[in-house]
Amino acid sequence: MTEVDLIEGFRDPEHMKALAALIKKECKSKINIMEVCGGHTHTIMKFGLSQILPDLIEFVHGPGCPVCIMPKERIDHAIALASMPNTILATLGDMIRVPGSKTSLQKLRAEGKDIRSLYSPMDVIKIAQENPDKNVVFFAIGFETTTPMSAVLVQQAIALGLKNVFFHINHVTVPEAVDAIMSGGDAKIDAFLGPSHVSVITGYKIYEPIAEKYHTPVVVSGFEPTDVMESVLRIVRQINEGKSVVDNEYARAVSREGNLKAQELVNTYFKKREHFRWRGIGDIPKSTLKLRAQYAAYDAEIVFDDVLPKEELNDHKMCICGDILKGKAKPFDCKVFGKACTPTNPMGSCMVSSEGACAAYFKYGKLSLKGATA
Repeated sequence: MTEVDLIEGFRDPEHMKALAALIKKECKSKINIMEVCGGHTHTIMKFGLSQILPDLIEFVHGPGCPVCIMPKERIDHAIALASMPNTILATLGDMIRVPGSKTSLQKLRAEGKDIRSLYSPMDVIKIAQENPDKNVVFFAIGFETTTPMSAVLVQQAIALGLKNVFFHINHVTVPEAVDAIMSGGDAKIDAFLGPSHVSVITGYKIYEPIAEKYHTPVVVSGFEPTDVMESVLRIVRQINEGKSVVDNEYARAVSREGNLKAQELVNTYFKKREHFRWRGIGDIPKSTLKLRAQYAAYDAEIVFDDVLPKEELNDHKMCICGDILKGKAKPFDCKVFGKACTPTNPMGSCMVSSEGACAAYFKYGKLSLKGATA
């Protein structure tokens, strides 16, 4: 069986249309649904889901992209670390393209600095072993999904006795961000799509306090189009029945408790950071992890504290990424979207990141259902 065989049923146009018909039949009032993760945003846009759903269903984009929410001062940290002599800086995904206050890792790499974009975090160990005379700094990003990989890296570095590998930890957590958005009172959100890959690790129990506190249904959803459509239908039915509970659409991989071994590994090496400033959202207490004190020798923020900038930096005044991440605006509301700000010349992180809402709107915004499902 190929990968195509495994996903084909979850992209079946007839199944999607049948779900859309049920949603249209059962939906009785306006429902604003925040998809917390940028992966869901891209599914919605790529497959034209808004176009086959009734106008009563409104998708609101959330803060679930680790690149989008990284504040400039943390990117400046990466730039400062990469600028140190005799240093290799490694990171994941689109982070090297995100502009800091003066430059980006990508531009720094073009100037000759050794900055590597990884396909697998485990390559950090190999790089450190092959370069014993250099400092290797891993700029770790991601939500609960990728945190266990960073914990394994720390574990491996200790087991192998490596002294030249360091970690700049930027692992953020979903529930605190959702709570911050809801407690702000500005976003009009009636329900959430929870990212399934997060709950594979944490279990779906992490959303139970949110559903109870704000009386909003949360459906943990897979990322294929029929996953999202099925999840929307479940939200509609909860609202019709006056319920606000956590429902698990992705039962094929998610349980209430999650991966307990992964959680134990994360707790062994990391602890909650007291404060972290999310890009566009601001300070969210206990929403980020850091290395525990006993692993300070591997903590880049401690070992290289003297080179790290301390100033907090805001976004470009014309960029509204902050409002988009908080569910208060959409990319088309931004005056520079698709004009001064494009994927080749991004002004904000929501356009830089492949998971960003602006990138999704730019890439798929004009697609029809027919084109999207081809």
